[in-house]
Amino acid sequence: MRDQEPAPGHPERRLSTKETAELLGVKPDTVYAYVSRGQLSSRREPGGRGSTFDAKEVEALARRNRRESSGSSGSGGELSVRTRITLIEKDRYYFRGVDATELAARHSYEEIAEWLWTGELRPGITFTAPKAAVAVARRAVDALPEHAGPTDRLRVAAIAAATADPLRFDLSEDAVLGTARILIPTLVAALPPVRRTHRDEGSLARRLWARLSGRPADEASLRVLDTALGLLVDHDLAASTLAVRVAASARAHAYAAVSSGLGVLEGPLHGAASGLAHRLLLDVLDQGTAAPVVADELRSGRRIPGLGHRLYPGEDPRARALFALLEEIPGAVPALAAARDIVATTARHTPLHANVDLALAVFTVSSGMPSTAGETVFAVARTAGWIAHALEEYGERPLRMRPSGHYVGPRPPRPLPE
Repeated sequence: MRDQEPAPGHPERRLSTKETAELLGVKPDTVYAYVSRGQLSSRREPGGRGSTFDAKEVEALARRNRRESSGSSGSGGELSVRTRITLIEKDRYYFRGVDATELAARHSYEEIAEWLWTGELRPGITFTAPKAAVAVARRAVDALPEHAGPTDRLRVAAIAAATADPLRFDLSEDAVLGTARILIPTLVAALPPVRRTHRDEGSLARRLWARLSGRPADEASLRVLDTALGLLVDHDLAASTLAVRVAASARAHAYAAVSSGLGVLEGPLHGAASGLAHRLLLDVLDQGTAAPVVADELRSGRRIPGLGHRLYPGEDPRARALFALLEEIPGAVPALAAARDIVATTARHTPLHANVDLALAVFTVSSGMPSTAGETVFAVARTAGWIAHALEEYGERPLRMRPSGHYVGPRPPRPLPE
C-alpha cells in the first residue's frame, strides 16, 4: 500500500479512501460510515478530489477491530462484540442510550424500530408491505401443514419474500433499511388471520392482533401488544441476535440474516419460553392454586418458566412495564392473580422475580390467544433488532465472527477405519 506524501506543514501521513478501506478490510462506503460514527476523522485536501485520513488513526482503528474480532472479551473468555444498540445495566436497559421502557411507553413499535436503525425518531411512521411480496409469502406459508408453528411460518415467509426481491444482495444502508420497512409487515401479513373479517390497516400491532386473537381489538389491549413489541425489539446479544450477526458477517442479505435469527429463536430457552409460561398459567387457573402445579414442575426437575433472568438480578424491567399496563385491563385480573401466585409459591423454594415471558403469558392467556402467540410477538418484535445488528455488522470487517475451534479429539495420524 502506498501512502500519500505528507502535505507541507502536516507531518502526519495521509491515506486515501481506497488505502484506508484496504487497511481496514472494508468497503469504501464503510470508511465513511466510520466517519459518521465518529470513529475516524477525514479531511479534504485543497485541490484534492477525495477525503484523506490520518494513517495513525486508521492503524489504531484496524488494531482495535482485530482485537474485537478475536472473540475475547478479556473477562472469562466470552465473545464480546462492540455495539451501539442496546445497553443492559443495573436492572434497566437502554436503546441507543435512551431508557427502553420509557421509549416503549411513549412511542410505537415502528418508531422504536426507526430509532434503533437510524438514531432518529419518525413520529407516526407505519410500515407497509408491497402486494407482490405479501402474495409470494402467503402462498408459501399457506402450503405448510396445519401443525406448523409460528416461527416455521415466519421463516418460510422471510425466505419467500427474499425470492421476490431481486435487489436483496444490495447491502448498502439505504437498501437494507428499505428491506426492513417492508419485510416486517410482510411477515405479519403472511400469517393466517384468526378473524377473517379483519382489514390489514393501521399500526403493525393492530394488524398482528388479527393473527393472534379472534376477539375484537380494544385500545387497551392494543396498547399492551404495541408496548410488548417495543420492549422486545432488542436485548443485546441474545443467541438469535448473535446468529444474525454471524450471518451478516458472512455478508448474507437481510432476509437470510433474519431467517438465521428465526431458526435460533425457536428453542424453548429463547423465544418459545413464553409458551411454556402460558401453559403453566392455564394449569394454575384450572387448578385454582399454584401450589400443586409448581410442585409438579419441581418434582420433575424442571425450572419454573417465566421466572428469573440471568441479566437481571432484580426485576425484569420489561415485565414490570407490561404488568403495569395489564393492571388496567379487567379481563387480565385472573391471569395476573395466577402469575402472582406462581411467584409467591416458588419464592418458598427459590426467590425469583417474574420475567417478560410470564408477563407476555398473562397477556396471551387473558386475550384468548394460543400458547404460541407469545412466540409470534417475540419473533416479529425482534426482527427489527436483528436488522439493526445486521446493519452494524455490515459496517465491520467481513467474516470477523469466525472463532477458532479447540480440537480435543484423538491426535493424528490414525489408521483408516476398517
